[in-house]
Amino acid sequence: MTYCVGLRLNSGLLFMSDTRTNAGLDNVSTFRKMHEWSAPGKAAITVMTAGNLATTQAVISLLDERSKAPSERAPSILEQPSMYQVARLVGDTLREVIAGHAETGQRADAAFNATMIVGGQIGEGEPRLFLVYPEGNFIEASEDTPFFQIGETKYGRPILVRAFDPDMGFEDAIKLLLVSFDSTIKANLSVGLPLDFQIYEAGSLTSAPIRRVERDDAYFQTISDGWGDALKLAFDSLPAFTLPDA
Repeated sequence: MTYCVGLRLNSGLLFMSDTRTNAGLDNVSTFRKMHEWSAPGKAAITVMTAGNLATTQAVISLLDERSKAPSERAPSILEQPSMYQVARLVGDTLREVIAGHAETGQRADAAFNATMIVGGQIGEGEPRLFLVYPEGNFIEASEDTPFFQIGETKYGRPILVRAFDPDMGFEDAIKLLLVSFDSTIKANLSVGLPLDFQIYEAGSLTSAPIRRVERDDAYFQTISDGWGDALKLAFDSLPAFTLPDA
């Protein structure tokens, strides 16, 4: 299982993903699910993946290979004129990989399912964020839907719905996502540390480094312990329920 979140902030974009993959309780591995392409001054693109690992790795490998020699291996993700076209290319590549696997006799909609979050900025266009489905179609984040989740989404969603504000700075947004991931990790063993995150500042047209929150990260432990204590205090402060008279 996987948990990835992309936030659309007024100051830019924020991406965070876990790194755990598993094929049963005794086969747990760590794989990066966040990938980026950058042409400084021209384009900055980030893709996060969830679903069948073979499918997602094949899609990323194709996108990466075609970006290294675009004149020979078109289409290149860095040669797209807009983020809409980037999302379309990612969707087409995902559909291409799933269809290729289906031809071997497996059912693509079950065995090779994958979804992706695509975000970034091209030239003078605005930073944009998309959710790409296995069928290759996609939707875009907006003021009404300012964030996307993929993978194990249900446990970390309530804090995002209640606390997200597009005006918040990157520091508060990272703190919010760490609470969301902590809630998910505690509820589902198939999501786990380390976590990767990346900030994209609107207009910078260059990818910031992908940073990692390790298992022994002191700040994450402070957030985890503090959020648990705060929830208990909030619960204790609520008025008690009064049973009706028999």
